[in-house]
Amino acid sequence: MLEKELETAVGLARYASESILDHYSREIVAEQKLGVDAHYEPVTVADRAASRIIVEGLSAEFPDDGILSEEEADDLDVRLKKQRVWIIDPIDGTAGFVKKDGDFAVQIGLAIDGEAVLGVVFLPFHNVLYRAVQGEGAFAEYFEKEPKELKASMTSDFENMTLAFSRNHPSKGIQAIIAGFNFQNAVQRGSIGLKVGLIAERQADAYIHLSPRTKLWDTCAPQIILEEAGGVLTDLFGEKYRYDREDLQNHGGIVATNGAAHEEVVARLRPILTELGRLKYKSRSS
Repeated sequence: MLEKELETAVGLARYASESILDHYSREIVAEQKLGVDAHYEPVTVADRAASRIIVEGLSAEFPDDGILSEEEADDLDVRLKKQRVWIIDPIDGTAGFVKKDGDFAVQIGLAIDGEAVLGVVFLPFHNVLYRAVQGEGAFAEYFEKEPKELKASMTSDFENMTLAFSRNHPSKGIQAIIAGFNFQNAVQRGSIGLKVGLIAERQADAYIHLSPRTKLWDTCAPQIILEEAGGVLTDLFGEKYRYDREDLQNHGGIVATNGAAHEEVVARLRPILTELGRLKYKSRSS
């Protein structure tokens, strides 16, 4: 199932990464763009070049599918009518790319009827590729060696869990979370796909992102990879994300866990979120 789709996405992720690493080896000039959430964020020539490679490749192979990329205009009327939509972040972690800290990823996801069913996350600097298809498991490829199947941990004791949180978008609330859960181990890394990959690899057990500013392209590919590894990704309030929405913003933040502790993490978060004034988002239509 989805064999051609996976092969194409993996090939395009690797191809786009060649262009990304070429730019990475030279001086990087970041511009500021106004995002869909009306906030300014960095963008580089590499982001746009990688997006063109991926979008053109997917359009050629699957001309009837919808495509949503962070660096392309969203044709809403077309996208919402499509059963299948590719959701792309050509460089997840542009801040890390600009700083040259290595923590950035190419993310290509496929959603069918609003549900993430295929994901590819490639870390060009680290040469690590995560991939998954719904019902077929999650795998990692290191330096193009034999794929390794991924299974998240079964740890549910917070003191023995490792929390991953953002390196380039630190939040004051994270300290309240670390204290409230009594996490003894924490790691700061860039790129959502990278941090979710750490959970799938058992190098971390949970990732909590308080900001309401992530978008569909940040979570689509990582979500299915984590789910196929036995983990769970929802918003801060336990609601699962869908990918057939008009609104591209993940207003509810992100909780990604190994699965064993997910419900307890969401429950333990509630009073902390209330204390931080982080309320559940109500859309205009609700």
